[in-house]
Amino acid sequence: MRAAALYGILGSLVLTGLTTPADGVGHTLPPGGRAEARGVALAAERAAARGIAFGACPAGEQLPESIRCGTVSVPLDYARPNGKQIRLTVSRGAATGTPDRRQGSLVYNPGGPGSSGMWFPLLAGLAQWHATAQAYDFVGYAPRGVARSAPLSCMDPKRFAKAPTLAPKHPSAAYKKKRVAQARAYARSCARKAGSDLQHFTSLNNARDLDVLRAALGEKRLSYMGASYGTYFGALYATLFPGHVRRMVFDSVVDPRTSQVWYRNNLDQSAAFETRWGDWRRWAARHDDVYHLGRTARQVLASYDTARARLARRPAGGTVGPGQLQSAFLKMGYADSFWARGANALSAYLRGDDEPLRVLAAPAPEAARAEENSNAVYTSVECNDAPWPRSWAVWNRDNTRLARRAPFETWDNAWMNLPCAFWQVRQQKPLPIRVAKGALPPTLLLAAERDAATPYRGALELQRRLPGSALVTERGAGTHGIAGGPNTCVNRHTERYLLTGAVPGRRTSCAARPEPQPTTGTTRT
Repeated sequence: MRAAALYGILGSLVLTGLTTPADGVGHTLPPGGRAEARGVALAAERAAARGIAFGACPAGEQLPESIRCGTVSVPLDYARPNGKQIRLTVSRGAATGTPDRRQGSLVYNPGGPGSSGMWFPLLAGLAQWHATAQAYDFVGYAPRGVARSAPLSCMDPKRFAKAPTLAPKHPSAAYKKKRVAQARAYARSCARKAGSDLQHFTSLNNARDLDVLRAALGEKRLSYMGASYGTYFGALYATLFPGHVRRMVFDSVVDPRTSQVWYRNNLDQSAAFETRWGDWRRWAARHDDVYHLGRTARQVLASYDTARARLARRPAGGTVGPGQLQSAFLKMGYADSFWARGANALSAYLRGDDEPLRVLAAPAPEAARAEENSNAVYTSVECNDAPWPRSWAVWNRDNTRLARRAPFETWDNAWMNLPCAFWQVRQQKPLPIRVAKGALPPTLLLAAERDAATPYRGALELQRRLPGSALVTERGAGTHGIAGGPNTCVNRHTERYLLTGAVPGRRTSCAARPEPQPTTGTTRT
């Protein structure tokens, strides 16, 4: 999904004419999946025997000595478990409590596809995770294709990070033609660089890898927390391996319906970002005495559009154009914590000071390789996972129609996903996600009511498919990824569940966190 999460921003999702299977009580094995099931069992058996040799983390991970790192081998193709193996990098912070309090490993995935969770053990040092960290080893990892885990690449990172760029809200026919050609070329490049390996980077294989990691950690049953996209393949895991689940937290839930994965989900996401964009503009208008961007949401939008037009004529610092402005302000839809910083940068720029905007939005050359890698994984997984419309006319019709009422993110989201229209690898049919009553322990779902990256309807849908699950809703809030944030009510339910397995009532609400206070000044990173 476009823009991964507060935990690592990236991602998107897909409409008409798709021949995806109807949702219902589906099989628990995808077509041809029996060979893969046998392959997972064999790989898990081998991983349990080998374990993980944890030692000092590579310097590139930038993790403290208290956190240890290792690798786990998984088959590239689970139908051929004795064939090519790839190594996934793993990090672990040991439980801080006494041995009698230890409950095993808590594995985390931050979403994407394309994000690494190697940093997760660092959360053990935060007050809101203190009790949970006493009971669990905090385990992060980089999924297949990400970072040092058999890294994928589709193009030269320097070309990927090229700036400045445009981001028209209502693109011309000529601009669309150019972007279609770029998407076609990107799909060809992915196929050329990855070769036959490319087809094996899927959500189903991410779920299978998770079971091998469980075994390598010495756990008979998995305790797992997934955010954003991590909820989708976590739900696939629950469908494939319900007997291997101990506890699962789904934070900011992807709509799991096969008809949504991934094209329709992306359209819904773009519509939801328009709502959150309005939330930010109304907030900025309420603080016009601080930012001077306008006293109404419409006036704030006019200020933003003025900046877009000015940057198109003369990019800030030579690298911040309308495309970079758009990417930076998309973060306003992910988390309230970005709101003041964005308002400060826009206000300063319109007054003639472009430094705060350059700090906020200029591409970082040192991050180009990691960003290209994340985008390659994102594209490969989502394009492989499901059928996408193969006709540009369908994309053009649907996104033109949506952009009339939701112009903020619609076309940028479409361009990010368009390589899937020209994908050169066979695309799967999504596995229907549904677990039989009594097959799965209680699970916990967390969702913000106005989440744009994973609209709230997805949480309601997944709850229907996981009997015994409980949903905690942050009312009136829109931050993407709410566990461990400032909402003590959400944190209390999460901690209680992880420590005891007890869930609140089927539907529980927490009041929204206070809206951010306006601040002034430049924040440097």
